[in-house]
Amino acid sequence: MLIRLMIQKYFYFALLVFCMLMLGSCSYMEKVREYYEVPALMTVPGEKVRQIDILDLKDVEQTKETKVVPVESELDDITLSLAECRAFTLENNLDLRVQLINPSIAIEGVNQEEAKFEAIYSGKIEFNNTDMPQSSLLDGTGINQYTANIGVNMPLRTGGTLSFNIVDSRRKETSVWTLLNPSYYTAPSISISQPLLRNAGRNVNTYRIRMAQYNSDIIDTRTKLQAIRIIANVDITYWKLYATRKLLEVRKQQYDLSKALFEQTKRFVELGLKSKIEVIRTEASMAEKLEAIIKADNDVRDAERALKRMMNKKALGMRTKTIIVPATLPDPIHYKFDTNLVVNNATENRMELLELELQLAQDNSNIEYMKNQMLPIVTMEYQYNINALGEDRHGLYDMLLDNDYNDHRFSLQFSIPLFNEAAKSNYRRAIFERTQRLATKESKEAEIENEVLNQIDKLEANWQRIQASRQSIMLTDQQYQTEKKQYELGFASSTDVLDAQTKLAEAQIMEIVAIAEYQIALVDLAYATGTLLGAAKVELEPIVPNQ
Repeated sequence: MLIRLMIQKYFYFALLVFCMLMLGSCSYMEKVREYYEVPALMTVPGEKVRQIDILDLKDVEQTKETKVVPVESELDDITLSLAECRAFTLENNLDLRVQLINPSIAIEGVNQEEAKFEAIYSGKIEFNNTDMPQSSLLDGTGINQYTANIGVNMPLRTGGTLSFNIVDSRRKETSVWTLLNPSYYTAPSISISQPLLRNAGRNVNTYRIRMAQYNSDIIDTRTKLQAIRIIANVDITYWKLYATRKLLEVRKQQYDLSKALFEQTKRFVELGLKSKIEVIRTEASMAEKLEAIIKADNDVRDAERALKRMMNKKALGMRTKTIIVPATLPDPIHYKFDTNLVVNNATENRMELLELELQLAQDNSNIEYMKNQMLPIVTMEYQYNINALGEDRHGLYDMLLDNDYNDHRFSLQFSIPLFNEAAKSNYRRAIFERTQRLATKESKEAEIENEVLNQIDKLEANWQRIQASRQSIMLTDQQYQTEKKQYELGFASSTDVLDAQTKLAEAQIMEIVAIAEYQIALVDLAYATGTLLGAAKVELEPIVPNQ
């Protein structure tokens, strides 16, 4: 009879649970099903990673039947200033976007360490139904009991743990000898466990939070350094594009001069004033100038493509044929720098030195932590709880409020290593690492000073190159005009004119290169001091990916 009643009871309970599940939302059941499903494993064919294919050039050759589909909408030829190129880079550059996610990742590391001090709510509900036979003349004892145990554990920043716990139980027996049947029992308690030496105190227990925060700051310095490098590379690429376009103009100008000389020479030969060898010389010079134009034009496309990749602007991708014309023109100005001020500025702003300072702070925290780990383990524990028992809830709570029955437990545990060599070794290692870091910092300061002084000298040298190239242009242009007149009068050969043309072109190219390298040297000097050129500051905002 008892067994049948128990079966009916569990059957009704199971039926109730089943109905609740059926009445639940289908989306919830779908989530439960997805939770227990194993996600599909990505499989890679063996030949994909073990076989190296060949490139058949005929397969990728464009033919008349090939239908060219534009990859993206293209902009018309565009004129961009240096500030606009910087703005597009800050907004769209993929490398910069990758770097700006790193601070968000590092901040989560700090949050994880902070979360270790969150309170933990725990509970356990237990139901027990037993029927034990007896070896005496007494009837068997049946027990029907449920117990609920609920508590909160609070990790403390001092290293201890504070716990609040309450036990509530109802017990019913079939034995006639039990005085309270059913009986109710409860026992709220509070306990604290606190280390006294090793792992004791806020300084030690917040050690990992500080390390995570320092690491987050280090990531910020590296992100800023990468951002400065990316923007500086945009400036450098911009001036390289300017230089390649100017070089292309010079190559075209030289070709036009060679072509004009070729036409003039043909007329002289037709009139019998020059020999045919002069025509061959001038025509060969035209071919050389045409080859130089082709190479210069390819250099322009390479520089444009590099700038497009950095800006990553929509409708201005690397596959587009949009021509970019630099709008910002160089305006070289001669500077006389105070080397002490520039070096001090670099020492203050370079992110590498700030990173080393943060690492030294980490080393100091690490030394303090390892020093604490050499101490013995001494732990104090205390627990206080109130006991209450009654035949009903009312009597139970009355006894609980009277607080007639309570327990006090106090313990002191200790553990002392005999030699403690591992902890001592970790402490010595932390000291050695800090000493090494100090030496690294001194070396880095010397390296930065050397880099700054080299950039100042390089900037001065490029300024002198600009002056020299301008003087050379004046002289070579006079020489070219003189040789041309001598050739027209019959006192010089076409070789002399072509040589003068080449020298003039070389002088013009030297000026263009010197001006571009002077602008690049300014960028490099700013980078060496941990800053950027320009009138507007750059504010970096970490990217928080969508969850």
